[in-house]
Amino acid sequence: MSDDAPADPEEVDDPLEALHGHLAATAERPVARAASAHLGEAEAVARDLAERPADPDTVRERVSHVIRLLREAGDTEDETADEHVAAALTLAQRLIEESSDRDGDST
Repeated sequence: MSDDAPADPEEVDDPLEALHGHLAATAERPVARAASAHLGEAEAVARDLAERPADPDTVRERVSHVIRLLREAGDTEDETADEHVAAALTLAQRLIEESSDRDGDST
């Protein structure tokens, strides 16, 4: 795993860092070539979110992009990578839902 990724995404308090951690973990796995490009792009977007503060609309837009990339990645052909992708998808969807809930509370 890269030095900037958490060792265990499940132990990270910041959900954006955890999202990046799950996707960074897939880079260390022998995934299918077709899935690799999508996962790499999703990991780069998540890394940017984890490292640079962004307004809520930008976070929501980029997390939505991560979700699209993960859905387009298809079968990784690696069970551990699949587990990280599933965890990242769940986390990303929760981030979108929580963001939408906050928007609803502010009106």
